Amino acid sequence: MKVKTILVSQPEPKIENSPYFDLQEKKRVKIDFIPFIHVEGMSGKEVRHQKVDLKDYTAIILTSRNAVDHFFRIAEEMRYKVPDSLKYFCQSEAVAYYLQKYVVYRKRKIYVGKRTFAEMAPILKKYKTEKFLLPSSDVMKPEIPETLDELKINYRQSTFYRTVVSDLSHLKDVTYDILVFFSPSGIKSLFENFPNFKQNDTRIAVFGSSTIHAANEAGLEINIKAPTPETPSMTMALEKYIDEINNKK
Repeated sequence: MKVKTILVSQPEPKIENSPYFDLQEKKRVKIDFIPFIHVEGMSGKEVRHQKVDLKDYTAIILTSRNAVDHFFRIAEEMRYKVPDSLKYFCQSEAVAYYLQKYVVYRKRKIYVGKRTFAEMAPILKKYKTEKFLLPSSDVMKPEIPETLDELKINYRQSTFYRTVVSDLSHLKDVTYDILVFFSPSGIKSLFENFPNFKQNDTRIAVFGSSTIHAANEAGLEINIKAPTPETPSMTMALEKYIDEINNKK
């Protein structure tokens, strides 16, 4: 069956030059963006119950834009004035760039990783005397605590926000040729919303090893995987699949 419709289980990209928009135009397919999960912030009271006092920490580890938003939200709610001396360790350039929403970049001590959390290890290793706070979601990649524990640094993880399944009831009678997933939480949301979901002719695209594992566990047949050496991005993997299927005679 040819591919005409794709559902991406994430919010619509905010940048105009997103490769998804290029794919849509180039391959003449319809792409909808509907987040299967969303983030809800913990209250200051809930964070206090975790016995976290923000003034106890000299450095903060930020793994995502959500972590940035919720750290500063909690700081404001707790009436904690973030000191200029606080050190920021950002997992990627994108996270560091987003930090400018809250601080004057050139006046702060900001250390930036490359892409994965493991790649931050050499930077963190140089600052073992710091007391690190790791504000995170209730769902965290295992490599994060594993890397920190291996480094034997003084850190505390605290849940500042939680991942929640979105209501997808409006999709009950809607079908797509391809469903695209980026996390195990997305797979979980699919089956919580539609316990009797049958894949039938729907193709499943997944990104990342943990998502692949979750899809297999759920009994889904995976048709498209990324990243691979040939297709390092999901859009490249989708384009390759569409070319193979839609050009069949």
